[in-house]
Amino acid sequence: MTFYQELQLSSTGSKQLIKNTTDPKEKRRHILIYNFKVYLVMIFCVAVVSLYSKFIGNDNSVVGVTVLLAVLVLRQADFGIRTSHGLLSIAGIFAILMTAPRFANTLSPVPAFAVNVIAILLLMILGCHNVIMYNHSTFVLGYLLLLGYDVTGASYIKRVEGLAAGMVLCMIIFYKNQKNRPYRRTFLDLFREFDLHSARGRWYLKLTFIVSSAMLFMNLLGLPRAMWAGIACMSVCLPFTEDCVARSGSRWQFNIVGCAIFIVLYLVLPESMYPYIGMIGGIGVGYSAGYAWQTVFNTFGALSIAAGLFGMPAAVALRIGANVFGSAYTVICNKIIDKLADRFVVRKSAEA
Repeated sequence: MTFYQELQLSSTGSKQLIKNTTDPKEKRRHILIYNFKVYLVMIFCVAVVSLYSKFIGNDNSVVGVTVLLAVLVLRQADFGIRTSHGLLSIAGIFAILMTAPRFANTLSPVPAFAVNVIAILLLMILGCHNVIMYNHSTFVLGYLLLLGYDVTGASYIKRVEGLAAGMVLCMIIFYKNQKNRPYRRTFLDLFREFDLHSARGRWYLKLTFIVSSAMLFMNLLGLPRAMWAGIACMSVCLPFTEDCVARSGSRWQFNIVGCAIFIVLYLVLPESMYPYIGMIGGIGVGYSAGYAWQTVFNTFGALSIAAGLFGMPAAVALRIGANVFGSAYTVICNKIIDKLADRFVVRKSAEA
């Protein structure tokens, strides 16, 4: 395996390669390449986010995160349709990201819920036809981040400009890497094949409703960071219901572990080091092959920002509460929706 090929491996793939290598010299080589890859990705991520922050403002650094995630996904994933038509999906996705979060934040909780439902459902249809690619996690996450870190006025204009530049970049990378895909489906087939009776269509609706309604409850209670609950729900609401319970347990339990480690770092490190806690989390995510420890380290960046706004104790309490609520709420809603759907199918069969 070449140096470049090893750089393309996931953390799981790299760790498996290191584990299976018996020659000490080769093992050391694989370990060095793995470490190099982790820090290379970290440097690249910091550079992209910093570049966006420099040109469109620190309050728009979330745009850099959103574009970065989209680039990393679209360089390898597709939409299950012709590549040229996939460009229309990218345009539609970014159009939603530019407009819907800002519009939802101008409304009271119930109308905002309606906007979120429409926007997230469209993101699912446009970006996750090929379910195995798991694209929705990137685009819905981007939507929730933009929703949670809102801006207005001149900063919003810069946000739109930054997203537009990111859209063009994503289109170029996507077309270059995916142009030889043999799909025959078209852009319109994404909508033609949306079927409430299919497992995929039902999952679209479940995720959309669960994420949107969880944020609605947070907003009605006047709690900040409603998107934390939405992100937890999105992460737990998998295409197959039986997988949700295990994922839910990992989500809330390891979120608490992450919060505990964050508290230790916050108390031990000098205040001048607080801005780097998020970077420590990013490095930890790079070394994490499994969902559980990725959850742990993902808490660092979110908490380092929230602690500056609400204070560390309140930020940690809010983070744990939102994730425990989102995880449990997703499992409960999944079971209720599945039972209602099964009853509907049985009733229809009896009538037939």
